Amino acid sequence: MNGTVAIVESQRWTESANAWDHWADGMANPADRINQPLLDLAGAPPGSRVLDIAAGVGEPSLTQAHRIGADGLVVACDLVPAMLSGLGRRARGHPHPPHSVAADMTILPFADAGFDRVLCRFGLMFVPDHEAALAEMRRVLRPGGVAALALWGPRTGNSLFDRLGRLLSREYGERVDALLSPLFRFADPGNLLRQAENAGFRHVRAETLILNTPARADHPFWLPTLEMAFSPLVAPMPPDQRAALHAHIAADFATATDEQGRFHVDMAVNLIRLQT
Repeated sequence: MNGTVAIVESQRWTESANAWDHWADGMANPADRINQPLLDLAGAPPGSRVLDIAAGVGEPSLTQAHRIGADGLVVACDLVPAMLSGLGRRARGHPHPPHSVAADMTILPFADAGFDRVLCRFGLMFVPDHEAALAEMRRVLRPGGVAALALWGPRTGNSLFDRLGRLLSREYGERVDALLSPLFRFADPGNLLRQAENAGFRHVRAETLILNTPARADHPFWLPTLEMAFSPLVAPMPPDQRAALHAHIAADFATATDEQGRFHVDMAVNLIRLQT
């Protein structure tokens, strides 16, 4: 990763780490609707050696560790040590806790062909040099190994990001676009698949996971997304300004509910399988 970009990304995620840790347990069930299909796609059998890149505060590392059991190994790496501290908290009492390593995904500190599977959930799009990241995934996988990636589909298919982004843009303009645009870098995964082939993966494919969850408009279901995805904007706000923003957001979502007073949270996720 370019040095300047690495510093910017490290700062962004260091500033967001507390919010991610705060919401990790409460968001575990919704997150599992993505984790489980991603791990099914990876297909790691019991006893596998698995590397989770951009592991954040612990998923899908923790779920994968449960799946592969005591004879397996999960190594969770992330550019930001503050994120991994959240993983450490959540791993207490886990029967097979992942090992955590602070690492840049474009220069992984692991031997060639050391893993059976590589996972990367919502991480690759933040790396400007994603070709280097793909090459590193290929390098650390054994022959026949599989990398399974989750990437956001189109912004219009992800209603929380889209609606919050449009609302916040009225006040913060380009700062909102700077936070959101990387998320949808691979909304169309075609170019990524071609670059994965160039990196040495022999079998590449993509599928789209579409989820829809109705949420009660009288409940702040949007708050985790606001605090995690837009942390650089909202974290510095004084309490009165933040309360006013929350009221504005709640009123905005209330205008988009169905007859039962529910907002439909749509998600579109590209699941990518790359095999050596």
